Amino acid sequence: MEIVEVGPRDGLQNERILLPTEVKVDYITRALDAGIRRMEATAFVHPARVPQMADAEAVMAAVPRRAGVTYIGLVLNRRGLDRALAAGVDEVNVVVVASDEFSRRNQGTGVREALDAWHDIAGGAAAAGIPASLTIAAAFGCPFTGEVPADRVQAIAAAALPGGPREIAIADTIGVGVPTQVRALVAAIREVAADVPLRAHFHNTRNTGYANAVAALEAGVAALDASTGGIGGCPFAPRATGNIATEDLTYLLDRMGVRTGLDLPALAATGTWIGERLGTAAPALLGRTDTFPPSPPNGSGVSVTP
Repeated sequence: MEIVEVGPRDGLQNERILLPTEVKVDYITRALDAGIRRMEATAFVHPARVPQMADAEAVMAAVPRRAGVTYIGLVLNRRGLDRALAAGVDEVNVVVVASDEFSRRNQGTGVREALDAWHDIAGGAAAAGIPASLTIAAAFGCPFTGEVPADRVQAIAAAALPGGPREIAIADTIGVGVPTQVRALVAAIREVAADVPLRAHFHNTRNTGYANAVAALEAGVAALDASTGGIGGCPFAPRATGNIATEDLTYLLDRMGVRTGLDLPALAATGTWIGERLGTAAPALLGRTDTFPPSPPNGSGVSVTP
């Protein structure tokens, strides 16, 4: 199972403390040292709306460039794409919100206009030789209008296909989803996009994120998003809380016999470290205990993966 680290973007974008660029780069470097190979490093969005991402170019200029590591930049329009390409991202991710009301509050446009922006961005990325992925946000529920039908998410996925997405992600932006919804949404998208890899993005607002991750795994989703420390949330969604934690998800998968290739003690230490930088205990649980079987006393960082 591929775990996509989203802490540097989705994790930090909702935190009240604005971390210096060097701390963000240190956070990214620690995740790489723990084995992460695909990471949403930053967002190329308007700094007045998301000030936590105002230093996107500086972050990308300073991140370690290692073989096999892919840095994703989130973009919402052509201006964001131009910035991301100039900054040297390896991949872009575009968000289309499943409800019009949330889309207007999040991006200032309705769903139809957001899909138009997706096609424009996807075309520009393809011309530059950069893959573009699509995330359908609030796919499990909208904080303003309530339930989001599976057929609406399916229709958005179908409308996005001419843009040639590298991947389609379903995101539980406000943490209301349950495993039955996961299975229903995966099945609905598979009906219209059978050959496109799927990714899932879960928040743990109502303590269902890890159950949803297991349901996604069992449904054949190829990748799962998570943030080290479990930090994050959406600044435009009331009471949205953190992502599922990379270290807690890794422990769960490792104990299930699902290979992740990640260093569990190193992830847990990073989660504790980023919480300290943010002035609060990180939501992740693994950093408050130990792996099982326990890690060696010398802290060698041996994974529990069989």
